[in-house]
Amino acid sequence: MKTHTANYYDIFIEIADDCPVANGEVPPIKGDNKTVANMQFEMISKNPYKYTSDDVLFQVFADKNDLTESEYAEARKQFFSKGQACLRASPLTKRYGWGLHSNHEGKIALYASDSPEYEKFVNDKSLKVVKAMRSSR
Repeated sequence: MKTHTANYYDIFIEIADDCPVANGEVPPIKGDNKTVANMQFEMISKNPYKYTSDDVLFQVFADKNDLTESEYAEARKQFFSKGQACLRASPLTKRYGWGLHSNHEGKIALYASDSPEYEKFVNDKSLKVVKAMRSSR
């Protein structure tokens, strides 16, 4: 079974051109359940450069589907047997104003679009800089 990955290395993902906010916003919690944006934000912001994109995408999937840890290994194989949307399609980069830096190990961290660090990454010639996907065509 082929394994797909959504990991990036030495890349900075800028916010989408049609992002409705000019600074990083914490995604609001809606009702009793956390949204994908809440889960991604919590995981990455509390653990900068600890997880890869694949780790975050899978953990959100596992949490949404109430998987137990004993099910993780097989479920992860299944999950990555098909291509998954990368974090360029994340609501954090498309809607909430967060840039994502992926280091040389593929570990990621969030940076608010109004921060000096964000500006530094956007202008870093040693990084590949890509835009998050637009919400509309």
